[in-house]
Amino acid sequence: MAINPKVGAVIAAAVQAYIQDEEAWLASQAAAPAMVAAPVPSTTHNIWGLAGRQHGMQMRYLIQRRSLT
Repeated sequence: MAINPKVGAVIAAAVQAYIQDEEAWLASQAAAPAMVAAPVPSTTHNIWGLAGRQHGMQMRYLIQRRSLT
């Protein structure tokens, strides 16, 4: 199947425009100053503190329900 010359010209122009846009974007990224990554907050938790808080919450729940009397 032969491609119409006009369609071929449109395809070639679209590919060329895409390549130019990509090159311009890459050039702007190279010229931009490198961003420093923000420090990642620590995700470690105090297991003992969490267990103590859960125990306190459970005791409060039991007292409110008058289960301990």
